[in-house]
Amino acid sequence: QVQVVESGGGLVQDGGSLILSCVVSGSISSINGMVWHRQPPRKERELVASISSNSKTNYAESVKDRFTISRDNAKNTMYLQMNGLKTEDTAVYYCHAFIVDRIGKEGSYWGQGTQVTVSA
Repeated sequence: QVQVVESGGGLVQDGGSLILSCVVSGSISSINGMVWHRQPPRKERELVASISSNSKTNYAESVKDRFTISRDNAKNTMYLQMNGLKTEDTAVYYCHAFIVDRIGKEGSYWGQGTQVTVSA
């Protein structure tokens, strides 16, 4: 059994900051790529940032220079530092991880999401 749990969402004012965390637990051998996605109200889910197992990162243009993705492999945890938040960053943020289980099979796992609301 593998669990992916996000935390850190909340209400923040325009220009503020938040740190999201994603913790992976359960019967895992290793974690490959990890991704933050978000789904704004009444819009499609979109990729925010990704990080490989050796910490190579990639960002959506809309968040580049404001958000920083990182991971702590010893803690099976991924982070998203969000600075300079804008009202258009309001969304449910989801953690997506590619996890290798104890028998060597890789699977795609999603968290339940955490709400980020940025007020004007």
